[in-house]
Amino acid sequence: MSRRDIGTDDPRVRVRPSKRSRPRTKRRPDYSQAPIGRVVGVDRGRYQIIGPDDIELTAVKARELGRGAIVVGDRVRLTGDLSGRKDTLARIVEVDERSTVLRRSGEDADTRGREKTMVANAQNMVIVTAMTDPPVRPGFIDRCLVAAYDAHMRPIVCLTKADLGDPDNVLDLCRALGVTTVVASHDPAHPAHSGYRELAQLLSGELSVLIGHSGVGKSTLINALVPDANRATGEVNEVTGRGRHTSTSMVALALPHGGWVIDTPGVRGFGLAHVNPDTVISAFPEIREVTDNCPRGCDHIDAAVDCALDDWIANATDTTDSRYRRDRVGSIRRLLASLKSAQERPWEN
Repeated sequence: MSRRDIGTDDPRVRVRPSKRSRPRTKRRPDYSQAPIGRVVGVDRGRYQIIGPDDIELTAVKARELGRGAIVVGDRVRLTGDLSGRKDTLARIVEVDERSTVLRRSGEDADTRGREKTMVANAQNMVIVTAMTDPPVRPGFIDRCLVAAYDAHMRPIVCLTKADLGDPDNVLDLCRALGVTTVVASHDPAHPAHSGYRELAQLLSGELSVLIGHSGVGKSTLINALVPDANRATGEVNEVTGRGRHTSTSMVALALPHGGWVIDTPGVRGFGLAHVNPDTVISAFPEIREVTDNCPRGCDHIDAAVDCALDDWIANATDTTDSRYRRDRVGSIRRLLASLKSAQERPWEN
């Protein structure tokens, strides 16, 4: 047996024998029959779960799942202590396939273009905007609509503070796209106060996420939908016209008549660098059929040469049809222009 080379001829040097490592097995545990829960909150490495039999659990994730692999709305497989008792932890070992994924791209210098998954498995995106205080930002609504179509979610625009402003201009923009729109007011004496009940009916039995700037009334809306939520509400800064963050983390709350609503912290913008423009067209079957006749590479915006949408408007059968086609195409082109601007200048809201 040959002498082991220890890198020196000095016999006084002793080298510890190498440890034999057991070869790693390629077989992984089968968790396909593990209990399923839904993630309703994420906070500093701890996950709030509604587990089997609606037991509220606190869980950690398995190391192999990786960083940022779990978001609110995920359906996950669980092991560990599922009793829900104080100071016990369950363990998330798998994430089920997602039916929808809402993403946005980073807009700051250090995160620009980087995708961030916000919510999983939500059927509805409720775009919350105030009529005033802070003022309506149509560009932000457009971006959220694009993100909803990209995620295959139903967009719902909720116009709050209707007693403080006129919603007609926003309603016109939404109607042309066929977007469900609800007008609400926190003033019990205002006719739009019934908008809270209308929205609750739309969201019943489904998972929905609220998106909007700080100060537009998301927390007030949550408290109306979920009476025992007790979400903190804030005021709008009179100097900047912007709201103050009252929700600091994303959390899902159970609706009284079934379903869940996810409250999110206020967002400044909605990056769309990850969205393909064809996604917007795909959301409108009649428009998609028309654009099949466009030249290759056509972006379908106003300045596009030989865009088939122009011919579609020109070939309308009557005045009513012409107005419908013109409004429809105008709204979709506005969305496409907003998407193009967001991808060229992602730092702008």
